[in-house]
Amino acid sequence: MTRVAPETHDEILAAAGRRFAQTGYRGTSLQDIARDVGCSKAAVLYHFANKEAILTGLMDRPIGQLRELDERIAATSSPAEAQRVAANGFVDLAVRFRREIALLRGEFPDLLQQPAFSYIQHVPERLVSAFAGHSDRPAARIAALVVLAGIAETCGEFVDIPDAQLRSALLALVHRALEPVN
Repeated sequence: MTRVAPETHDEILAAAGRRFAQTGYRGTSLQDIARDVGCSKAAVLYHFANKEAILTGLMDRPIGQLRELDERIAATSSPAEAQRVAANGFVDLAVRFRREIALLRGEFPDLLQQPAFSYIQHVPERLVSAFAGHSDRPAARIAALVVLAGIAETCGEFVDIPDAQLRSALLALVHRALEPVN
């Protein structure tokens, strides 16, 4: 049964998040989201101009936090501090926004081309550099990339693990995998 009154912004975002996680961004239509909310496609379009605007709404907070982390890393005074800030900050982001990260799985490279994601197009390279302690050594950069990608790719799988426990496990992994910076 379709409700007559337009649904709220948050209900649409929640339904879109669930749907994107199940069928992917590309595999989800505005009609799918409307059906999940129990409203018309027009009601969804009343709140959001298009599907990209819904994705932007879902990712506003994570992108804002990623921007803040990028600025904190840029303000560090040493490679060791950059590595520590990047590791702690990225793990915190991954734990806090694991559901949002999971819904992007497999589609992230394509989604980076959308205007809403323009800021973060170069952040992954800066994170790899910070995780590697700004080292040019291939082993350090490889370890940094594998750790970052692994956290981003798998964090959404652990929605049933308490935040503190997941954070602790991820930081232990990061410390074992990355070369310490002197």
